[in-house]
Amino acid sequence: MLALRNIVKQYANHRALDDISMDIPEGKIFGLLGPNGAGKTSLIRIINQITAPDSGSIYFDNELLSPKHIEQIGYLPEERGLYKKMKVGEQMIYLAQLKGLSKTEAKNRLFYWFDKLDISTWWDKKIEDLSKGMQQKVQFIATVLHEPKLIILDEPFSGFDPVNAQIIQEEILALNKKGATIIYSTHRMETVEELCDNIALIDKSKKVLDGAVKDIKKQYQNQTYHIQYKGNLPVELETNVLYELLAFTAQEDMHTIKIKIHPQYALNDVLTQLIPYVHIYQVQEIVPTIHDIFIEKVTQTSHLHEQN
Repeated sequence: MLALRNIVKQYANHRALDDISMDIPEGKIFGLLGPNGAGKTSLIRIINQITAPDSGSIYFDNELLSPKHIEQIGYLPEERGLYKKMKVGEQMIYLAQLKGLSKTEAKNRLFYWFDKLDISTWWDKKIEDLSKGMQQKVQFIATVLHEPKLIILDEPFSGFDPVNAQIIQEEILALNKKGATIIYSTHRMETVEELCDNIALIDKSKKVLDGAVKDIKKQYQNQTYHIQYKGNLPVELETNVLYELLAFTAQEDMHTIKIKIHPQYALNDVLTQLIPYVHIYQVQEIVPTIHDIFIEKVTQTSHLHEQN
């Protein structure tokens, strides 16, 4: 859906984006991750043609990105922007017409969405009379009303209570299921694994990680396990050449060890060694979360930046 090639953006003495290249696959939810100030919003503004890159190219559906593609993009900015004095209904119709919908079609779609999100009574309310969460519901509808091929959501859950965050998350998944490609920009990791098929991590203006979520998690697996058992391990098995013992807990007669197996060995080697002495109840691999990987990569980047 979107191909970015060698994007550079400089603001005075600050390089916001430094040679960024990535591919956003069609029909996927793509997580654009990074700490505050990493360059995510600068990249989104370039995709939306609010600003232009100093160098590099962007291709939308195999065509060089141009103003004609704006109608095929829906953008929910982190800094929400609705006209406070306008009534909800008339503002939504106005925004829909900017995206190419007729007034009649806009009304029909708005009635559908207002009913779906249970906000039918808001039509004649002024934006300034709505709570922040209510305003965000309205802006979400404005983002998706014209059924864009590409939806860009910048921190879409900020300001929502848990119930409404769940409602919006379900709508995002439903839109994706219908074929929309979604860029989900965030520095919060809680929802990334639930939503995203692919991710890219930007830090200090550079891309430091890119790929399918399942492949990245597999890449960062490090042979760490919890093993729960009954019985007593001989002292020589508490630390040995097969693994490093990271933690030990005991609850009545049930024990749990956390171990990291050395690269040249496998889980079967460890179990073969333990089984003659204890009764094993559970083995659980500790798979790093996207949050864990995010922290590790950002910490690495910070250390490299300090050294340079």
